[in-house]
Amino acid sequence: MRSKTLFVASTLATLYTVYLISYFGGGMINADGVEAVSGAIATTLVTPHIIMFLIGVIFGWIGFLTKKSWAALVAAILYSVGTLFFLMYAMFGVPILVFGFIGYSNQKKLNSQND
Repeated sequence: MRSKTLFVASTLATLYTVYLISYFGGGMINADGVEAVSGAIATTLVTPHIIMFLIGVIFGWIGFLTKKSWAALVAAILYSVGTLFFLMYAMFGVPILVFGFIGYSNQKKLNSQND
């Protein structure tokens, strides 16, 4: 059996990462002058946050699809690190990382029940 909470965490993290990439990547295309410079600075500041969440999403889906609790734990830790890298977006990261840790715990319990 698979953890539903881990599924929710992975889905939310995926949607959030797609939003971040489209927002910060798409805003640079039509910018010029001061907007381009400020957009480049903002993108540079948020890039570690995006990378941590992107890698976390990969591990979250690995954990969900293969029922591996270690991958869910790695995903939750990466969500935590990503949130620390850009605290201005903590209001989005904290719920995802909480769901991630709960999903890890649930998956670990489910795995131990099936053994």
